[in-house]
Amino acid sequence: MGAYILRRFLLVIPTLLGIMILNFALIQFVPGGPIEQIIAQMEGSGDVFEGISGGGSEIVENDDSSYIGGRGLSPEFIAQLEKEFGFDKPPVERFLLMIWDYVRFDFGESWFRSISVFDLVVEKMPVSITLGLWSTLIAYMVSIPLGIRKAVRDGSSFDTWTSGAIIVGYAIPGFLFAILLIVLFAGGSYWRFFPLRGLTSDDWETLSLFGKIVDYFWHITLPVLASTISAFATLTLLTKNSFLDEIKKQYVMTAKAKGLTESRVLYGHVFRNAMLIVISGFPALFIGVFFGGSLIIETLFSLDGLGRLGFEAAVARDYPVVFGTLFAFSLIGLVIGIITDLTYVFIDPRIDFESRG
Repeated sequence: MGAYILRRFLLVIPTLLGIMILNFALIQFVPGGPIEQIIAQMEGSGDVFEGISGGGSEIVENDDSSYIGGRGLSPEFIAQLEKEFGFDKPPVERFLLMIWDYVRFDFGESWFRSISVFDLVVEKMPVSITLGLWSTLIAYMVSIPLGIRKAVRDGSSFDTWTSGAIIVGYAIPGFLFAILLIVLFAGGSYWRFFPLRGLTSDDWETLSLFGKIVDYFWHITLPVLASTISAFATLTLLTKNSFLDEIKKQYVMTAKAKGLTESRVLYGHVFRNAMLIVISGFPALFIGVFFGGSLIIETLFSLDGLGRLGFEAAVARDYPVVFGTLFAFSLIGLVIGIITDLTYVFIDPRIDFESRG
């Protein structure tokens, strides 16, 4: 097992390098870079994307690059901007310098926020941790018992109506459900039971420990519900199908023939085998929700998390934030893949990745 883990960690290096090379190469062909953004704003064009869509100034050709709205700015000023942002160097040299900094975990500073990328991510992380952790935990705590119950009562009326409810919940987009919650419970048109902004109240620091806990859960109730609604279907049906496959196997029939109770057979023998796929996928699911975040849900509930950070950095062409977070999150995702494999072995020691290698 040790040799397998070592090989997986060594494989992280070329995989991570490939991700960075591919995204860096794609960025070179994306119009509306950071210098173009600044020039468009200085020329009063508003947003550089207006010019790309045909609503702004014409593209003016320079010696090396084309800039929207650069008609009234001197070539010397543009060259100074290029030097300040590092675009006076060839792309290969810029990429190698960036990777060298990232190897030392130096992610640089945001071009437009005057704050380090690391501090910026740490600042936005509480929102993403809240949505990711609670959404994942609630989805598992509800889906696993429900899936087991549906497997035991397969074909019954309970199984039928719960399947219908799950499918309806899965069909409702998270952002639409969020709007419904706001309209009903956050002062939209009916009741105002829950707040609509932030993770905590303005007077949170003055509250007691119990008051802080209540205030925190009071604020996260609606966004967490909106983030969780679509996760129930996949987990519940996966749990049900896994249990149904195991219940039909010979060892279950043998255990029942020996006189074991149904609960003993179900939780003492079937559970470990049936939950292998479901439980081992927890790390990857949490990281997916944590880093993916829902931009729309964060926006609807005025939450400033990693989802909005990534979107705003991409729109503003804030490359240190884009590539710094891409490198960090890709590295964490690859390590989580290794942890997921170890979780498989922990749940079922019969699995041996070493022999497969």
